[in-house]
Amino acid sequence: MKSVKLPRRENTLWRHPDFMKLWTGQTISEFGTQFSLIALPLTALYVLHARAFAVAALTIFEQLPFLLLALPAGVWVDRLPRRRILVVGDIARALALASIPIVYATGDLHIWQLFAVAFVVGVLTVFFDVAYQSYLPSLVERDQLVEGNSKLQASASVAQLAGPGVAGPLIKLVTAPYAILVDVTSFFASSAFVFSIRRPDVAPERQEGESAGMRRELMEGLRYVLRNPHLRAIAACTANSNFFGNVTFAILFVYFVRRLDLSATLIGVMLACSNLGLLVGAFTAGWIGRRFRVGRTLLWSAIAVGPSLLLIPAAPTAFPVPVLVAALMLFGFSGVVYNITQISLRQAITPERLQGRMNSVMRFIVWGVLPLGALLGGLLATTIGLRTTLLIAGIGGSLSWVPIAFSPVRSLISVPHFEPQPAPTIEPAPVGGIVVGPPADA
Repeated sequence: MKSVKLPRRENTLWRHPDFMKLWTGQTISEFGTQFSLIALPLTALYVLHARAFAVAALTIFEQLPFLLLALPAGVWVDRLPRRRILVVGDIARALALASIPIVYATGDLHIWQLFAVAFVVGVLTVFFDVAYQSYLPSLVERDQLVEGNSKLQASASVAQLAGPGVAGPLIKLVTAPYAILVDVTSFFASSAFVFSIRRPDVAPERQEGESAGMRRELMEGLRYVLRNPHLRAIAACTANSNFFGNVTFAILFVYFVRRLDLSATLIGVMLACSNLGLLVGAFTAGWIGRRFRVGRTLLWSAIAVGPSLLLIPAAPTAFPVPVLVAALMLFGFSGVVYNITQISLRQAITPERLQGRMNSVMRFIVWGVLPLGALLGGLLATTIGLRTTLLIAGIGGSLSWVPIAFSPVRSLISVPHFEPQPAPTIEPAPVGGIVVGPPADA
């Protein structure tokens, strides 16, 4: 009997117009972000002549909202249409950042305005990031999550590769505050692409009796993450890496400028070269996960955190650039491979109705430590010195792999496909309980 060859099902996201719009918008936004990433601390350093702790405080103000607002943000993301949150978040961040070059042009720019803008952008980013990671599983199929996350990370890596190399010379040409206008433009462009997505923008489906108040919905998300051994191990590993990584990165520009005497142009070129690690990681993460298994991929990418951070203070002051590029390249490569793998795992095992809360709990844990790391970095840098602080951060980051090594994650062969879980029956809140409504600072 002659066999019949069935046509291959076209399952690539290249033919998914709505994903392509999301992808394009994020690519533009990521490119613009590279300008603010360099321009904000250099505005503090060169224009306002801020001290090391004040520069670290910029990071604290931007990341503090993840500690304060990530948990309630997840509840709201599970209640509201997620695409709408993305559009509003992009536009509002553009307006906040635009205030810096406007006020600088009048000659009244102050470090406290940078702190305020950093905090406002941080608040908006909390809601945007939780909605963004929760939106992808509703836009593509579950078996397309790794491809989707890889593509999004690949474009982000390309932006991070090209952005700093352009940002450095532009900052030198037009000054740091005006270079922020590139990021402002990128946010407006991103919002336009996301707004043009044709898939209906509806809130996640909720079962009868599920709306029982902010506190109960929040606790359901917390229980889901903390009782799941895979999510619990990933949260612990990522939190440790983020905490000690931010001890490093909160003072990194100060170290570059005041200890190594690097110019803005050289910093931009160096970051662009080191971001090759991000690009390689984005393009190879899927293959690495299939070839070496998901558990081993997560374990070994976590192990690489410590050596990459320790290489930074080990760089010789006479000719530091090659060692710094190698350190940042290793950190970026391992981080991207780790993130694509663990985010795809988290999205695949979480029911649609809990995506927002799962992501917000994870954000609260793994991003909530960022301002604490920045605070410690700033305090240590002013008391024991920049290089000693970087050494301590590298030693602490070397422990990031431990939670993965002693959890079921280590033995995972591939991203599992768990069956969606039904919503639990939740009794109505008693009289005098938590009232369903927007948070006070909404």
